[in-house]
Amino acid sequence: MKVGIGLPNSVPGTSGEEMTGFARRAEAQGLSSLGTIDRVLYHNWEPLVALAAAAAVTERIELMTTVMLGPLRLNAVQTAKQALSVNELSGGRLTLGIGLGARGDDYAVSGVEQRDRAAKLEQMLGELEATFDDERIGPREAGAPRLLIGGHADASFERAARFGGPGHHGVGWIAGGAPPDQYAEMATKVRQAWAGAGNEGEPRLAGLAYFALGQNAEREAQRYLTDYYAFLGPETARMIASSAATDPDQVRGYLSAFEQAGCGELVMFPCSSDPAQADLLAEASR
Repeated sequence: MKVGIGLPNSVPGTSGEEMTGFARRAEAQGLSSLGTIDRVLYHNWEPLVALAAAAAVTERIELMTTVMLGPLRLNAVQTAKQALSVNELSGGRLTLGIGLGARGDDYAVSGVEQRDRAAKLEQMLGELEATFDDERIGPREAGAPRLLIGGHADASFERAARFGGPGHHGVGWIAGGAPPDQYAEMATKVRQAWAGAGNEGEPRLAGLAYFALGQNAEREAQRYLTDYYAFLGPETARMIASSAATDPDQVRGYLSAFEQAGCGELVMFPCSSDPAQADLLAEASR
């Protein structure tokens, strides 16, 4: 199983120097990818902007939105052009993970109705692909980004399968925040939907988890995750924070459990903007 790392784009206060330092260290350590989380009503970096910064200081590591909130991007053609630009800047290293998002306040502040978000996502994905295939819109020397569909519902699994068929740009599915046992059930459904749609080969399967390593690991996990997930209520936020891997053994335990659950790549998201976290994750995962 591949091990990726999230950029600290959603850790409040992260500087540009820390962002690019994180990217450089992740690539130097041989981690597979750099991921980004998307929010609107929060002090986070916009995902494609963060990945553009990472692209400028790296050469090999994959860049992924894990995931971008699709229905909030009202102009799909402009979003496609931004994605094509980051893909070109990185030499073809961008995978565009797209999902729905569960934050009502993100929708409200964006002026987007949440109730029909699935229909909006379907429309956006179609417009993205049409733009990727439109030779008039570039840059495109590096080709078009790959699509990775996110979500926990059966409709998400079917969507991943449909957009992974001939003539489409989808390569698989990603889950965010699911424990290994739940991930295993969902991954089975994704494979079944993929085969049922007549797609060749196996879908790419990815997942997310949180970590904090080093002297202040537990404090950093509690500080960041209880704030980030405060909208779910204090009890749930504390539960999520306590699930973060805060020592090397826990990291290895997560990696083993997700691999057994069928995950092909686990993107571990840091609770701190310290670039040394990339070194510590790489050491723990070897």
